[in-house]
Amino acid sequence: MTIPAFAQRKAGKEEWQTLFNGKDIKDWVPKINHHETGDNYGNTFRVEDGMVKVRYDKYDQFNEQFGHLYYKTPFSYYHLVFEYRLVGEWRKDAPDYTIRNSGVMFHSQDPKTMPKEQDWPISIEFQILGGLGDGKPRPTGNMCSPGTDVIFNGKIDDRHCINSTSKTYEGDQWVKGEIIVLGDSLITHIINGDTVLQYSKPQIGGGVVHNYDPRIKKDGTLLTEGFIALQSEGQPVDFRNIKILNLKGCLDPKSKNYKSYYLKSDESCK
Repeated sequence: MTIPAFAQRKAGKEEWQTLFNGKDIKDWVPKINHHETGDNYGNTFRVEDGMVKVRYDKYDQFNEQFGHLYYKTPFSYYHLVFEYRLVGEWRKDAPDYTIRNSGVMFHSQDPKTMPKEQDWPISIEFQILGGLGDGKPRPTGNMCSPGTDVIFNGKIDDRHCINSTSKTYEGDQWVKGEIIVLGDSLITHIINGDTVLQYSKPQIGGGVVHNYDPRIKKDGTLLTEGFIALQSEGQPVDFRNIKILNLKGCLDPKSKNYKSYYLKSDESCK
């Protein structure tokens, strides 16, 4: 069967979904350490000027209140794009490693499965770092692995974080991050258009996460999908232009639901 040219053009048009509408976070769920899921303690995650702002001005003390703001539904095969900037004063009662440090979590467990005292979600992290103004390199778009492992350079890498090849970004400039996630296969990190890190086979394992439900942490289980979350860990940060392109759908060119950019089949063909 020959597909008409107009149908081919339509099938190839990328249909990006906006995850953050620039107005509110009704489609997002906060989970902050020491608090129940859904409690946006201290208005940590707030919307101002078309951005999600992460702030701590209403905290009496930081007290390891690491937090994450989760989009409401999980994803499996996708291309995520966002912009971030590190701003303001780091909380001096937060751990030293959190200065000019934030992240975007993905393939995360459902926040509803996290006990009140669980510090980090079992997930993969696209780590955001900013330069410290000391002339030393501090790449961004790194991979960190709370409660997880990945295959890097052909074997499981037991480091908690793997540095990317990105340059160092100083100050409060906007930086564009991208993550291309292919289920439990290849994952690619991109900073300002440059591929800076690739690894594969994300799976449950490793340490760092505490006070989790042991029924959730089944080491060795490949992560085929999960939730996306914005992080708060002591450094103020802004996020904007958060969009996702679903790469999972109908692969049958005869179907009206076909998209030429899909990489993984599902049951949506009609």
